[in-house]
Amino acid sequence: MSERENVHDRLMRRCLELAAQAAADGETAVGALVVRGDSVLGEGVEGSRRLLDPSAHAEVLAIRAACHHEGSLDLSGCDLYTTVEPCVLCSLAIRRTGIVRVIYGAPASQIGGATSKYRLLTDGELMGYPAPPEIVSGVLAQECLEVHLRAR
Repeated sequence: MSERENVHDRLMRRCLELAAQAAADGETAVGALVVRGDSVLGEGVEGSRRLLDPSAHAEVLAIRAACHHEGSLDLSGCDLYTTVEPCVLCSLAIRRTGIVRVIYGAPASQIGGATSKYRLLTDGELMGYPAPPEIVSGVLAQECLEVHLRAR
């Protein structure tokens, strides 16, 4: 296992802890981190039901926390880790902030920003947005899928 894979696994395990927390709160089991280098800038626990906010996805909350931490909407140079492929809503927030790499565990099927017909994460022709991020999929995929399905 390469050093990068070790880092991916370690950070995805933290996302899995956040996803378990979301599930314990009656939410969809998703957890996310925004990371620059060795620093976690923001964490997100799915909170749509708890916050009565349909945009309170784990990824969006992690991005909000990172933007507040940085005092900027510019998250270029940052990676986003999440247990489930970002949906189209989260994909727009990722693109808007210039996150350069998205690392996820399980696919999101019909609403995924990388694998569905709505490929906002990978669309190189999306005008007015930074370049598409690099996509790394399948990190601890089975564990991510299991925690996600267990919470349903």
